[in-house]
Amino acid sequence: YKETTGQKQSKNTVAKKKKSYQCSKSKNRLSVCSKLCYAIGGAPYQITGSALGFFLQIYLLDVAQLDPFYASVILFVGRAWDAVTDPTVGFLVSRSRWTSIGRMMPWILISTPFAVLTYFLIWYVPPFEHGKVIWYLVFYCLFQSMQTCFHVPYSALTMFISTEQKERDSATAYRMMVEVLGTVLGTAIQGQIVGGATSACPSETDISDTTNSTNINISRVSLDDTKHAYMFASGVICAIYILCAAVLFLGVKEQKETGRKKSAPLSFSQGLWLVMSHGPYIKLVTSFLFTSLAFMLLEGNFALFITYALGHRNDFQNILLVIMLSGTLTIPCWQWFLTRFGKKTAVYIGNSWAVPFMILIVSVKSNLTISYLVSVAAGVSVAASFLLPWSMLPDVVDDFKIKNPDVHGHEALFYSFYVFFLKFASGVSLGISTLSLKFAGYVTGGCTQPESVSSTLKVLVSPVPVAFIALGLLIFRTYPIDEETRQCNRKLLQEILDSEADSESESSALGSTV
Repeated sequence: YKETTGQKQSKNTVAKKKKSYQCSKSKNRLSVCSKLCYAIGGAPYQITGSALGFFLQIYLLDVAQLDPFYASVILFVGRAWDAVTDPTVGFLVSRSRWTSIGRMMPWILISTPFAVLTYFLIWYVPPFEHGKVIWYLVFYCLFQSMQTCFHVPYSALTMFISTEQKERDSATAYRMMVEVLGTVLGTAIQGQIVGGATSACPSETDISDTTNSTNINISRVSLDDTKHAYMFASGVICAIYILCAAVLFLGVKEQKETGRKKSAPLSFSQGLWLVMSHGPYIKLVTSFLFTSLAFMLLEGNFALFITYALGHRNDFQNILLVIMLSGTLTIPCWQWFLTRFGKKTAVYIGNSWAVPFMILIVSVKSNLTISYLVSVAAGVSVAASFLLPWSMLPDVVDDFKIKNPDVHGHEALFYSFYVFFLKFASGVSLGISTLSLKFAGYVTGGCTQPESVSSTLKVLVSPVPVAFIALGLLIFRTYPIDEETRQCNRKLLQEILDSEADSESESSALGSTV
């Protein structure tokens, strides 16, 4: 009778746990509306990033009319500062206390107005000459700091919107879709508004009979109109930024984390050593560092290249938009390709796809049709470079877990250090490329540039990126995780998770029996 009573109590306990689990699962299921609201919160980072990436260099040189040396300093210091703030803000966020609106939301809410203000002031030309460099340097660095205070907590918010991994993955898929659309939106808003006010210089037909084209004063639109266009575009983007932050705050509820035990927090040097001691991670990151730099150089210098080397001053904003639209439309194709043929094959094909077109655009005479064709091809490779790193980093983390089963809770270090190295290297590359324009004799505010500037821009958008892509793919050959290894790691990791779940259930059953 006692044994029967114990069995009944055990069954009742199991039934209650199942019911509790089902209720918890139902409670943590996210609605489509919540997922969309969460995804919309990722748009500001991509919108402002694409606008700055494509237009800041040409804005500093031709609208603010800074010397190329000072423009290179601003671009380098801003990117380097942005790289440093990522792990710093991540460290501070991880030690934040829970509030009535959550632990991540206060960072997002407080940083938004400051991010919007500093972003707008980046695109404002101050009415004084002395101190311009300090103006742009200060507000560019402040914006990067405020943007980091928004985006790092937003990225970490994924872990606090639901305890169900399936729901998190679904929300992340929504986020990736909106972020890709955000890059297109940022390029479209900035490009189309500014493009209508950047025709202050004559086209090639206007100067065909003029020998000294650098002194032409023909002007359809004044420099003041161009300045106002940049400010108007930044105002539109600022309004979208505020709207997205409001949708995120009102539509997403941050859930308090459970009392699960965590590993002791690591110092910066300990985290760096943990990451650097894993060979596959180093090989993968180094490879993607070079291939990503290739496309960053193309992104940073392409507007100048289209304007001065190809002479398509009135079409550069449309060509940039074609690149982003091509990339957006081909991301699903690359997702299918890497699942069908493997990730390593996708890396080789995706990064080398644009190489013939990069060579073509600097080898033939300027032709608008060829420029659009190259833009479509470049967008295909940009999509691959955008998708593949974030698709392959989880494989490296899985491999690390298999080889270091006693280390838990430090997966985010692999992502944060990848972003850190990438941003710092991009700052160096953009700074050096802008500085090279100074040595080539770049004329700030000039309608045309010397032949040496045109040659330098051709080098920056073709031979140098091609060399970076080749070097990155050579390093990638040493990457040890192929499809077979990846599947094996997944099985081993699943076995580890299953064994941990079994041990927890046995412990729970033992406690119920007692």
